[in-house]
Amino acid sequence: MLDNPIWYALTTAHARFAEGDELARRYPPAVTPLAGLVEQSPKAYSALARLIPIGGIAGFFRDVLPEPPDGWVSVYRCGMRQMMCARLKPSAAAHIVRLGPADVPAMTELVQLTDPGPFGPRTLEFGDFYGIRDNGHLVAMAGERIHPGPYAEVSAVCTHPDYRGRGYAAALVSAVTQGMIDRGDLPMLHVRSDNPAVRVYEHVGYTTERYLELLKVKRV
Repeated sequence: MLDNPIWYALTTAHARFAEGDELARRYPPAVTPLAGLVEQSPKAYSALARLIPIGGIAGFFRDVLPEPPDGWVSVYRCGMRQMMCARLKPSAAAHIVRLGPADVPAMTELVQLTDPGPFGPRTLEFGDFYGIRDNGHLVAMAGERIHPGPYAEVSAVCTHPDYRGRGYAAALVSAVTQGMIDRGDLPMLHVRSDNPAVRVYEHVGYTTERYLELLKVKRV
């Protein structure tokens, strides 16, 4: 399941979001451009092509990701750590607040500034999001993303550059993780292998369990 987590999210806990069939599924683009294939094959890519228009983008997480077949081009690839939290080490910060639909413009602005990954008008539907404000301005946030079976992913972790080094990311990841634990989910996250944030996640209690790849492809 965790070697192909997006596919299993779209066939289990996130089946309500899924567009597609038994070979290829994707989230609605307003939620995220992530997609899943049951296997990396031309047949599965053909099924995905029925969901994504010419020029459209899809992103995969997998253990092994060969180059895409004809009709698709690779536009980005990187190695990722898949990290799990077996024992949370709580990290607190004052003034953590729950974020909701009214906060989406501020959340989008923060994401555009910090680039933690794609964030669309419906990304908030993934689950719980928390933030920290200073004088009414959102300066840090974290939330949830894919949900393969019993596993729930922490994502959208970002802090305004002027507020880094204050422990906000650790506190927010801790808050999101605790919420997952409280409802019986197994917390996980994905992070680019060379991202310094790995140290933050380790401080909270996450350990690297496996290495995956992120591949973004465009239909041509």
